[in-house]
Amino acid sequence: MLWAGFVFGLLGSFHCVGMCGTIALALPGRTQAASACYVGGRLLYNLGRITTYATLGAAAGLLGQSLRLAGLQQSLSIASGLLILLLVGLPPRYADRLAAGLGLRRPLAWVKNTLAGLFQQPSWRALYLTGILNGLLPCGLVYLALAGSLSAPGIPGAAAYMASFGLGTLPLMLGLSLSGRLVPLLWRTRMRQAVPYAASGLAVLFIMRGLGLGIPYLSPQLSAPEKIQARQPQSVHYCR
Repeated sequence: MLWAGFVFGLLGSFHCVGMCGTIALALPGRTQAASACYVGGRLLYNLGRITTYATLGAAAGLLGQSLRLAGLQQSLSIASGLLILLLVGLPPRYADRLAAGLGLRRPLAWVKNTLAGLFQQPSWRALYLTGILNGLLPCGLVYLALAGSLSAPGIPGAAAYMASFGLGTLPLMLGLSLSGRLVPLLWRTRMRQAVPYAASGLAVLFIMRGLGLGIPYLSPQLSAPEKIQARQPQSVHYCR
């Protein structure tokens, strides 16, 4: 399912341009646009974002692994799809409200204040930390990706899924930070409008996988978890 994360990130990167493009364009060091340090700094910024996405994916994978151990593998895949559909229908303006409802208002305020300070430091370390903190800002697209990572196989699989999602956003976000104007506004608007449809398609895929309809690759029949047989004590032979 890594390819699904990458494709979703690639399509969703147009959403990233609209929501976080101002941060990418405001990164310090613009006077060195022709230097390798300038390009390296922007790569570090995007690497910071991907680091955060992978870390969040690992946390989601821990939750998903716990549910799978409870024998809820198929139910988890269906629930992931339904959660994605629910988030698709959630208006973007409610992302901040959702974060506040989860008690994240103060941590988010700290993140935003720290970001403001990092923008005054044109160092590679500051750019990498800016990317890490940027990945913690409320974003409906990231929430959609995390919902999908719940059904990834294990903690490493969920982290790899979110890293693939981040790599999918890399080409457009890096190009934006380097060129300033990479995609016309009309195309950015159209691709952002296509994101909910792509997310819905991904949700349907997870639901079909969970149903186990016996369709190869798309909805394979999942075998029931093997029952753990109690070990019988070995007979002991005594010499007489």
